[in-house]
Amino acid sequence: MSSLTIRTDREVEQALDSLTHDGRSRSDAARMAILEAERSQRRARLRAEAEELRNDPDDVAQSQKLAEDMEAIRAW
Repeated sequence: MSSLTIRTDREVEQALDSLTHDGRSRSDAARMAILEAERSQRRARLRAEAEELRNDPDDVAQSQKLAEDMEAIRAW
């Protein structure tokens, strides 16, 4: 496991105090925040990709065609 050293300002110190008030270590709080930031970034990328597809006329047409084809072979 590697280590990371960061400089903090007053705002970060206050956030760390809030995240560690329950006894969690500063290291655990930092790890948790980094992982949550990465998940948030990944969700934002996925939302942007979905929005792009939603606005792509070719993709919309293909989706509609697929839905029509699936309806034609539906059992009931």
